[in-house]
Amino acid sequence: MESRTVLVVDDEKEIRDLIGIYLNNEGFNVIKAENGVEALEILKDTEVQLVLLDIMMPKMDGITTCMKIREDKNTPIIMLSAKGEDMDKILGLTTGADDYISKPFNPLELIARVKSQIRRYTKLNSTYESNSANIEVGEITINTDTHEVKIGDRTVSLTKREFDILVLLSRNKGVVFSTEKIYESVWHEEFYDCHNTVMVHIRKIREKIEKNPRKPEYIKTVWGVGYKIEKNI
Repeated sequence: MESRTVLVVDDEKEIRDLIGIYLNNEGFNVIKAENGVEALEILKDTEVQLVLLDIMMPKMDGITTCMKIREDKNTPIIMLSAKGEDMDKILGLTTGADDYISKPFNPLELIARVKSQIRRYTKLNSTYESNSANIEVGEITINTDTHEVKIGDRTVSLTKREFDILVLLSRNKGVVFSTEKIYESVWHEEFYDCHNTVMVHIRKIREKIEKNPRKPEYIKTVWGVGYKIEKNI
């Protein structure tokens, strides 16, 4: 059986130990960190298949840690929080998290979420590997092996979600994707009221790849329907 290692990041030792017991019982290897700074140090030298990341922590909170992880890794991240407000969930997901679960959590639900994210991550990576590594859209070159995006000789830095959205639209030129379809294709979970989440990501992509984000050359808005990249670009 292949190694399945989960990094559990929480400032409460009791929570770390409890999650560790649940995961160990399911055959997972568990590494523990008590704050974001310690987690980032671990991730420099250790490959993990998923990160369970508490939001409220000293030294470095979970949102900041999540954004720093996303600078160079697409490892699945599930946010943990004692709070259940919608804004916490939206903030966590828009900064790069893949899922969110509130404390106190049901152990069976936690394990199910962990297995689901690892399964989706493995499937997504195998999909990328089965397709051509290079996609060209006008002056843009996208390499799905290295997760690099270039406009001419200039390298553009995209987050994992931004990259996945750009790949989705670029592989399907001329096809209009609704915000619901984009969300379900990229986040790999059922759509809820996430129109704003998708719109924010589209806006950020445009700011990075368009000469004039207000008059986009690449990602076009089809009003009332969704977004597309023109077939003949």
